[in-house]
Amino acid sequence: MSERLPLLEVVDLKQHFKITKKYTTKAVDGVSFKIYSGETYGLVGESGSGKSTTGRSIIRLYQPTSGTVIFDGVDISKKLNGEQESNLRKNMQMIFQDPMACLNPRKKVSEIIAQGLRINKICKDEKEVMEKVGNILEKVGLSKEHATRFPHQFSGGQRQRIGIARALVMNPKLVIADEAISALDVSIQAQVINLMKDIQQELGTTYLFIAHDLSMVKYISDRIGVMHLGHIVETGTTDEIFKNPIHPYTKSLLSAIPHPNPKVEKGRIAITYDKKAMGVDYTLGINHQVSDTHFVLATQEEYVNWK
Repeated sequence: MSERLPLLEVVDLKQHFKITKKYTTKAVDGVSFKIYSGETYGLVGESGSGKSTTGRSIIRLYQPTSGTVIFDGVDISKKLNGEQESNLRKNMQMIFQDPMACLNPRKKVSEIIAQGLRINKICKDEKEVMEKVGNILEKVGLSKEHATRFPHQFSGGQRQRIGIARALVMNPKLVIADEAISALDVSIQAQVINLMKDIQQELGTTYLFIAHDLSMVKYISDRIGVMHLGHIVETGTTDEIFKNPIHPYTKSLLSAIPHPNPKVEKGRIAITYDKKAMGVDYTLGINHQVSDTHFVLATQEEYVNWK
């Protein structure tokens, strides 16, 4: 794995927002990770841990406070010129959390999906645009006839599919799925996840999958980064995180997953993690290597205790 160059490399990314003259909130505070081509990297954590802000900073919806983001060999964290901007928009797409808020209610589905193709002049004529729109609609489990409808005529699950179609029609190298399934019913969630996996196998798409539902992340991700209060506290392959969690925050997240077997569920003990009470300061910790792919953020003393 080490010989391969990552498709996305995030180094010490910080995203701070000035709230008042004296107070700045550090939404993302020195996050680093790599995503390789064709894999799914799951970013998990509770609400307010900085996951979505990380995704939005990478795709440049926010201007990062500091740090470096290298995408496909190009540093995209500084000011971009026109060509770099256009390249980024073609090759990186985002699926948003709220399927209703991110679709323009006044536009037909065909216009919403084709917008990127038209802006970036990807197709040679209008016929090719409509062909691509029809094909991607069928790929996400809708039909070509749906292209003439408006977003309000669809259910939540169908709207989310339109959002996915809009992101995938550009055939991007990286898709950032920001809580893409949290607004959907569980049965629809499984359909959307399976759809994303199928498309990944077919097109070789790479995903940054942001979610707070660990059981879904386990199902789709190759590697997982656990995020808390703007820091990635632990990262490893899906197996390592689920079978050998080191950080108490990771353990508390895993202990909160309900078990389908009622007998086991009865004996499940949810672990609580209190950063203050435990005296954990993320800024003092360093990344300790547990294995080739498994790292945990801790001071030497914490690392010995937790292990």
